[in-house]
Amino acid sequence: MTLAAPLLAPARPTLRFMLSHPAHMLALGFGSGLSPVAPGTFGTLWAWAAYFALQAWLDTAAIGWVIVGATAVGWWACTVTAQHLRVLDPGHIVWDEVVAFWLVLWLVMPAGWSGQLAAFLLFRFFDAVKPGPVAWADSLFHGFGWRGGLGILLDDLVAAFCTLLVIAFWARLW
Repeated sequence: MTLAAPLLAPARPTLRFMLSHPAHMLALGFGSGLSPVAPGTFGTLWAWAAYFALQAWLDTAAIGWVIVGATAVGWWACTVTAQHLRVLDPGHIVWDEVVAFWLVLWLVMPAGWSGQLAAFLLFRFFDAVKPGPVAWADSLFHGFGWRGGLGILLDDLVAAFCTLLVIAFWARLW
């Protein structure tokens, strides 16, 4: 009689795991995704702080190109890291929140503190609750490989679009 091998439990990312591959470092938001609670929120907070650093060094057009490049490289990093963690869409991967929130900030700046906070709260709402189109985008691409990496990024990009739609609607009313 042969016993079946036990299923491998997904690896929980650690600092050692993050440092073991450049894709892990990026996908885990340079450590912000290692938070044991609300890694997506911590990743978004890291994105907010990093955006200020980008603004100090780059003009608006250059930041746009950084977002495009960060999305492309992030697709690769999210794909590799999800495969190594053996989880389709690990919550500890936060690069999707980073590039999506950078996009939000890029399009709403120069917003004041309250405008940025509203953008943060709206984005976190759409990302966490996943209403309507965000849930659709979240279910669109599953699996390992390029489709899975795209799926990890896509729902957050749709959450960013929904955030921007609400902000545009709100700005139009006022």
